[in-house]
Amino acid sequence: MQLRAAAEPTRLRLLALCARSALCVSDLCDVLGQSQPRLSRHLKLLVEAGLLERVPEGANAYFQLPGDAGVARMILARLPEDDPRLAADRRAAARIAAERARAASDAFREGGMDWDELRALGLPAGDIEQALVSLLPPSAAALLDIGTGTGRLLELVADRVERALGVDASRDMLALARARIAERGIAHRAAVRQADMYRLPFADGAFDAVALQMVLHYAEDPAAAVAEAARVLHPEGTLIIADLAPHGRADLLQRHAHRWPGFDDAAIAGWLGAAGCTLAAPIEVPGPLAVRLWPARRVAGFAQPTHAIAL
Repeated sequence: MQLRAAAEPTRLRLLALCARSALCVSDLCDVLGQSQPRLSRHLKLLVEAGLLERVPEGANAYFQLPGDAGVARMILARLPEDDPRLAADRRAAARIAAERARAASDAFREGGMDWDELRALGLPAGDIEQALVSLLPPSAAALLDIGTGTGRLLELVADRVERALGVDASRDMLALARARIAERGIAHRAAVRQADMYRLPFADGAFDAVALQMVLHYAEDPAAAVAEAARVLHPEGTLIIADLAPHGRADLLQRHAHRWPGFDDAAIAGWLGAAGCTLAAPIEVPGPLAVRLWPARRVAGFAQPTHAIAL
């Protein structure tokens, strides 16, 4: 069924495009120069055959390879890289991704915001990233980055996980992350989607590792965010929280819309314990504002409330 579904020139082009970056129907119409009804029919066949997956995002939907895309990759491996039509498709898709990323950057600037918070706060991004990656398992089947932002962590772990997924509530951030994934050529391992960190659209225990990096200080309910991150973590899986240590910078709550002035070890340990996780030794990264990393492991057999999966 899958080979039959792919055995059509337009569907092969769609498959090749979506393997490099998640794209919506309007993007694909621009690249292929075909009508939306026509492409929607082709995409429906590819999704039904399991060659693509459809990921809703507001009123839109993005199409990408599923996690178990063995047949799709086998088909794509046999397509000639120097095919003029496929090469033209790749160039057009790259242009669209760049335009969308530029529009997202402009939106942040017009709103007086900086999409790179580590840079905006003058924090040592490289040291923080190195510390976070060092706490992750050396290999994992599935990693979730909650509040992925520009997708930097997905890029850093792409060579050590089978599948890295980033979620963010901001469509502008997701545009930046998708552009990064396409530019770095890591779509075979990394993807992003829009999601609410309080109600993640994933089954219990779906991930071996989960990261909450510079997210909790924006959360109205940090305990609920930690509990939801733990829910989707596999028993004995690794959860890493990276956030600001307690500070006296009241201006950050106003100018940067922070909800909390950092967190101490006791608060984090309490939320993790209530979510069925045990905290290991925290790590602090010094800088203009101290950043602490709290690594934890989910306790096997801990019963948590089960949420319905919202697709």
